[in-house]
Amino acid sequence: MELRQLEYFVAVAEEQNFTRAAERVHISQSGVSAQIRQLERELGAELFDRSGRTATLTVAGRAALEHARAALAAAGAVGEAVGEVTDLIRGRLTVGMVIGCTVTPLFDALAAFHRAHPGVELSLLEDNSDRLIDGVRAGTIDLALVGTATDALEGLEALTIVRERLVVTVPPGHPLAELPEVGLRDLEAYPIVCMPPGTGLRAVFERACAAQGRRPVIALQASAADAIADLAARGVAVGVLSDSMAARHGDRLVARTIADVEAPALLALVWRTGHGPAVRELLARGRQAFGAFPSLSSAAVSR
Repeated sequence: MELRQLEYFVAVAEEQNFTRAAERVHISQSGVSAQIRQLERELGAELFDRSGRTATLTVAGRAALEHARAALAAAGAVGEAVGEVTDLIRGRLTVGMVIGCTVTPLFDALAAFHRAHPGVELSLLEDNSDRLIDGVRAGTIDLALVGTATDALEGLEALTIVRERLVVTVPPGHPLAELPEVGLRDLEAYPIVCMPPGTGLRAVFERACAAQGRRPVIALQASAADAIADLAARGVAVGVLSDSMAARHGDRLVARTIADVEAPALLALVWRTGHGPAVRELLARGRQAFGAFPSLSSAAVSR
């Protein structure tokens, strides 16, 4: 049994697909399949049910998964422990970023880290915030930039980058544009276009509605702030965005803060407690990069 076999096994288990797993570990699909077949022979049990369109874990596979993750984490810790005493950082660092949220300080931090530690293999992946947070908790992602409704995430540490109120966006002349203040009660009269479930902005909006017993109709969903703004500008629905998202479309949309949604949407870096030296070093670069951009007026606090 080899560590690379366990790595491939975990990748297929998480992706539920041999092709996507092969892309993730940067080898051919046939190579992944052959290594997992060899691992199954050594263990004397099939780890995946391959009869459907997805690769589903068998009972034996489910029993093996957490142990495989623990073995990979332990192997990584060996290299990190040596790095601590030799002052050398190496290995692999997986960073997550919310879909469609281009925040340049994160890229600045990654570039500075890469220049200082070229021996570390960097991977960057995009997903929605809920799945990224799950990945950080599971140890498959080392550090992630996520949108969230709270900076107190169980089992994780967080550095809040942006904290913004929610606003509604409508074209000039819309009835809501004429109101001096907009509340959730006002939104119940109109269809809403908002981010999908699993995003920080949607979580903030839904929690506020639930707390007040309000049920506005979310008729449309879009993952990109620009798409929400486009639909709102055409009068299809009332857009719900964060303050900075709406500010980018001030030439065609009127924005009104939702007065009774006081909880902000957050953009934060999250990581596990007890992180290794590579994460610690990237965090230091991140604090420096984000500290130089305190307003982040172009940030999309969306996922």
